[in-house]
Amino acid sequence: MEERDTVTATVEAAMVRIRRRQTRGALSGKSPVPIAVFRVLDAVAESESATVGTLAPTLGVDQPRASRLVAQAVSSGLLERLADQHDGRRAVLRLTPDGASLVAAARNGRRAAMATAMADWTADERTEFARLLGRFVDALDNHAARRLGA
Repeated sequence: MEERDTVTATVEAAMVRIRRRQTRGALSGKSPVPIAVFRVLDAVAESESATVGTLAPTLGVDQPRASRLVAQAVSSGLLERLADQHDGRRAVLRLTPDGASLVAAARNGRRAAMATAMADWTADERTEFARLLGRFVDALDNHAARRLGA
């Protein structure tokens, strides 16, 4: 196996391990909501004007599934729908105070877990890792966008 193939396989295996941890909710803490609903909250927190239509591709689900997840978050009091000021036919999603608290607590838990994992790294190593990881994720996003013709 070529060095590039070995490195790629090692990165892929690490990403699978991270995804499994996330699926179990290990990085989001002991969430009182299902992980799929939490992902909706996390995505809304990252967006300035999230709608069901914009969330679906972000979450990697179809629009009916995204709509059901949003409805579950709304009925749980974690998310609210607001009329779009520019297009009354659209509903913009916003975290409620309870939803925002849940996301903040999960982010704090994730950051604490990551800080612990890198506790014995130098500042330069942490900085370089953050730079390279951001570059890696950007490249994955760009590849996915090209593949989807966006």
